[in-house]
Amino acid sequence: MTIQSVITVSLILFSVIDIVGSIPVILDLKNREFKIESGKASLIALSLMVVFLYMGQGLLALFHVDIKSFAVAGSIVLFIIGMEMILGRNFFKDDPTSKSGTLVPIAFPLIAGAGTMTTIISLKSEFDNVSILLGIVVNIVFVYIVLKSADRIAKIIGPGGIAIFRKVFGIILLAIAAKMFQSNFQLMIGQ
Repeated sequence: MTIQSVITVSLILFSVIDIVGSIPVILDLKNREFKIESGKASLIALSLMVVFLYMGQGLLALFHVDIKSFAVAGSIVLFIIGMEMILGRNFFKDDPTSKSGTLVPIAFPLIAGAGTMTTIISLKSEFDNVSILLGIVVNIVFVYIVLKSADRIAKIIGPGGIAIFRKVFGIILLAIAAKMFQSNFQLMIGQ
């Protein structure tokens, strides 16, 4: 574990979770009178991510999928998420019948969704568990702060700022996905 690896993991997860880009969703839920408990949503998301960090590889083994193959598949998912962020289109659809606020859709899938889980398991091919765990904790602290102050943040950066933020992190995510695909695909076919 190095400070550089924790920072890198934190930034990758920050891009995937995209809690700042999700402020419009959070505000929309609040406007529709959904109660969002910031602490509870953060703890549930943290729990899901930590469980997946330590048990995700075992789950993959049940299906006879190695980490490099999963990382290649994960890089494709990250690429699609990056494209969503840049193009403003949703390729992954949420359940429209859900009426919960804290657990669904905030904790899952907004914070700890498929993209986050795929990223966590994919990161295991390049980083140690401690770096990933610290990156998760850093992000959950940030998520908690954003959930607590979503209204103030939206007023400060405005809709244009949120859109720019989302597009910039989309481009970063595309670059990360391309790098992850290239390195793991080469390792996978080189076996």
